[in-house]
Amino acid sequence: MVTIDGISMAVISLIRLGAVFRFIYCMVRLEGAEEEQTQYRKRAKNTVLFYVFAESVWQIKEIVFYYFGT
Repeated sequence: MVTIDGISMAVISLIRLGAVFRFIYCMVRLEGAEEEQTQYRKRAKNTVLFYVFAESVWQIKEIVFYYFGT
């Protein structure tokens, strides 16, 4: 049976893999397209910011669950 913890671990894994692949894709495209460098640099920066925000949300959730004993 699938539990909430299993689903949340799957979502965390998908977010991590997606962010890594998106960052790699942006870096590869950054090397290839000279006229679109600013666009891909901004996309790579936004990917890193999204990853930090997503990880922070999961850590805050864990702290709240630990604090309230759920």
